[in-house]
Formats: sequence, structure tokens, C-alpha cells
Amino acid sequence: MVISRVASSVIQRQVRYVTPVSLPAASGVVAQVYAQVADEMRLVVPPAQLHSPSPDLLAAYWMLTREPLAGPTVGRDAKEAVAAAVAVANICPYCVEMHSVGMYDLTGEHDAEAVAGDRVEAMLDPELRAVTAWARTGHQLDDAAPEPVGLSGAERAELLGVVVAFHYVSRMVNVFLSNFLLPPGLGPRSRRRMKQGISRLLRPTLRTPREGGRSVGLLGPAPMPVDAAWAGANRDIAGAIARSYQAFEFAGARSLPLSVRRLVLDRLDAWRGEDTGLSTAWCEDLIADLPAHERPAGRLALLTALSSYQVDEGTVAEFRRVEPADAALVDAVAWSAFAASRLIGNRMAAARAVAAPFVSTTGNVEESKWRKSSWHRDGRAA
Repeated sequence: MVISRVASSVIQRQVRYVTPVSLPAASGVVAQVYAQVADEMRLVVPPAQLHSPSPDLLAAYWMLTREPLAGPTVGRDAKEAVAAAVAVANICPYCVEMHSVGMYDLTGEHDAEAVAGDRVEAMLDPELRAVTAWARTGHQLDDAAPEPVGLSGAERAELLGVVVAFHYVSRMVNVFLSNFLLPPGLGPRSRRRMKQGISRLLRPTLRTPREGGRSVGLLGPAPMPVDAAWAGANRDIAGAIARSYQAFEFAGARSLPLSVRRLVLDRLDAWRGEDTGLSTAWCEDLIADLPAHERPAGRLALLTALSSYQVDEGTVAEFRRVEPADAALVDAVAWSAFAASRLIGNRMAAARAVAAPFVSTTGNVEESKWRKSSWHRDGRAA
């Protein structure tokens, strides 16, 4: 516990723009979430800490990410590959390194580096390759890899849950955390060795089975959104989606003007997944018709949703001149990240499945021809 507190204190200094709630000062739902995160991940990780100024969003973040990862149907190898591919899609080096580190232990170095280097076609495992390609391109309406054929409802709920969660997390990390998890000056060989070492340390957090539903009670009941029907095959994921979606909507309503939220949703509706490019002129054009005092919020929200890696100190400073509170900044960024990830999940759920079969981690092998995940194959418990 002492080591966890020291590590979490060091991590707290990595968070930009807001002051996280420290472990000793945590109370209420923040303390509850911190306790769950530390228990399952050995320390309170930076993405959790950055949410802490807005307690309900901390709970929403945790259940949105935890419950799909805890699902028992799809192996953690596939889920880490999906999360890494989503991070690549969002140009989030920190998240790419985090999830490719996890893949080192679960899939081996080759496939981990193939995903991290945006070379999905080079992955050796054909089943992982199919599901990773689907996740990597799922936000692209015109050039998306098809959903693997044969996903059961439970498998789909877990995998789409991971996609939605980490499209959200990648955007939050791009805004609030440093660009790199590992020291940027490392050479390729040293980087691989460090990843191997960290992966071994993370093995218990990646391979230990988790009980579903542990986080869902952190927020009160909420109605299931129609566009999240894909989550219905897993009760715990459905509960997490419904409650977290409601929390994000409440956050947007209290911290972003209605005109800004409408502008973001209209732009997302027209977005086909294309990269916005290096220039932010498109954003300035869109916010030009907003009242002057709403333009900083419009700029922050649009950039977070569509090119989160371009949110910089100036963008945040302009917003904070109007809304100085840490909670308001977390709310505004979180709603914008959520709006994009929700749309992507909805679009991917509606897409037709025509790709190569995906292989589950459970079920009768002779009947379903499903392969086992990496930790089933080496004899460990899933």
C-alpha cells in the first residue's frame, strides 16, 4: 500500500492542467474508485487521477474501461490489441506504448510491435489480425475493415466496449497526460527490452480474472441508450454503458453551452473518420458564428472530439479564462471525447460483418473452432 501511494504521488505530477485528488485526500466515490483501481492495477493510474476533479466522471471512466476488459468471453490478448489499435488511430503515443507493453506478454513482441507501428497486416496471428484491423479502421466510414464474422453477442459487447472505452481514453490522455509513457530518448533495442520488463511486471494485472460488475454500483441506475443496444448481451457492460453515458451527458450539460454541444454533434454527424490535418482552420471556421465567450469552449470541444492531439496549452488557457474550475475542464473534455467514441461505437455496431471468422476464448473447440487466448494456451487460468 505504501509503494502504491508513493507511485501514485509520482504519477500525479504527470497530469497536466488539473490538480488530481491525492490518495490521502480522497473521499466518497473518488476513494471508492481509487481503491478499486489500486486493487486491480497495483496503483492509481494516471487516466484515473486526471478524472478525479469530477467524481462522477471518474466513476464513469472506470466502469466504461473496466467492465469490457473484465468480460469473460474474449481473451485479454485481443482486447489489448484492440486498445492499442484504437490508440494508433487517435495518434496517442502514451496509449500505444501502454497497450503494446501489455501485448508483449500476451501475444509476443512481433504482433505487439506490428500494432504499435501501424502495420496490422504484418501481425502473425490471423484472428488477432482480423479483429485488430477492424478496431484500427472502425471510425472510417469509407475505408473500414469489416467486422469479423461469427462474433456472438457477448463477444461483440466486450470488443465494442473496448473500442468505445479506448477511443474515449485516448482522447483524454492526449489532452491531460504527457506524450510518452517510456523515455523518448530510448533506442529501438532498449525500448523493446524495457517493454519486455514492464510487461512481466504487469502480468498479474493482465492475466488475473476479474469479477464482472464490480464497478457498476459506483453510479446510480440509468436508462439504456437506444444506440448502445450492442452492449445488451452482457449485463455488466450494459450497466456500465448506460450509467457512464448518462454521467457524460450530465457533464456536458453543466460545463458546455448547448450551442457548443450542438456544433460538435453536427460536425461529428458529417465526419467520415478522416484526419483533420495539421491546420486547425476548419475548427476556427466552425466556431466563428458562436458568441465570443463561447468560442474557447467550442474550440476545445471540437479539437478534443476530432483531433485531440492538437489540444495545447493555449486551447486550455482560453477555456479556463471563461471556466476556471478543474472540474469544468474535465467535464468539457470528457463530454467531447465521449461524443466521438459513442458515435464510433454506434457506427461500428451498425456495420455489416463480412470478414474472416474471429475466434473466441471460450466454448467447445470442436463445435465452434474457436481458439483459446494466450493464457489458456500456456495452461494458466483465464
